[in-house]
Amino acid sequence: MRPLFEPALVNDAFGDPGLYVDFRDERRALLFDLGDVSALPPRKLLRLSDIFVSHAHLDHFVGFDHWLRVVLGRKDRVALYGGPEFIGQVEHKLAAYTWNVVHRYEVALTIEAHELATDGSGRRARFSSRNRFTRESDEPWPRQGDAVITEDRFRVRAASLDHDIPCLAFTVEESVHVNVWKNRLAELGLPTGPWLRAVKRAVIAGAPDETPIEIQWRDRDGEHGETRMLGELRGSLEFVPGRRIGYVTDARYTDANLRALDGLLAGVDILFIESVFLGAETEHAERKNHLTAVQAGAIARRLGARAVVPFHFSPRYEGRASELLAEVQAAWRGEGG
Repeated sequence: MRPLFEPALVNDAFGDPGLYVDFRDERRALLFDLGDVSALPPRKLLRLSDIFVSHAHLDHFVGFDHWLRVVLGRKDRVALYGGPEFIGQVEHKLAAYTWNVVHRYEVALTIEAHELATDGSGRRARFSSRNRFTRESDEPWPRQGDAVITEDRFRVRAASLDHDIPCLAFTVEESVHVNVWKNRLAELGLPTGPWLRAVKRAVIAGAPDETPIEIQWRDRDGEHGETRMLGELRGSLEFVPGRRIGYVTDARYTDANLRALDGLLAGVDILFIESVFLGAETEHAERKNHLTAVQAGAIARRLGARAVVPFHFSPRYEGRASELLAEVQAAWRGEGG
């Protein structure tokens, strides 16, 4: 199965937290947390359509300036999402600079900032380079349940966790995955190709069988094109549950947080989760409002995660990453006491 998106950590396990989720078949990507993003080349930063910030601690938000410098004058729109007071935090970032020239840039940048309150409500505001990034259109942001983004092909959901301050955990979920049977297409006299994207999108959107699909391809005999009805093509497709990716960082190991994660991430395919301290330092982790590697592995097991990727290791364990990883894996598998 070829998934819609491919996730990868921005930095190694000791670096600033950040998860880059790249879409395979289009020039688009999502970013979860905006810490040090200097490892991402400009082409990847320019692909970002939406950025999700768990909370505004330095190591999760310091990359805003680097990102802005790369995309300013080269990209027209980006949406940012964060927790309580996030719109004001974005506004203060932008207000720290003098914008006496930016309104003349040929490509105007609009930043749409969204904030999620702990009661589930939200607000949104817009900042445009045309207006020197002054706050505009500050208004309520209507939401449906815990969804942050809902599109035909995927959605992003969020839950607020306790880190002594609110901190957001996220899941990005493919709506449904469509596999293509090449042999069945061949029986119809059709090749695979980019035209299949339109088929998949039509099926996911619930289009009727009478929907026309334009098919174009090239082979050694030249260029070809024809129109088929969606109903003719359905037999060449297989529908399977979409991939689900979880992102959890900076959270206390409490019953309330565990319940919130149950509702957000049960049965997740890949869980990216902070594993800051070794299990022997549980009391220190409690003081710092972070998880231990053992707790992270136990959460992955509780959620039924099919794979777990730990990150956000404390620098005190430099050179001992294998110990943290071993504790996460053991707890996830249910080994030990």
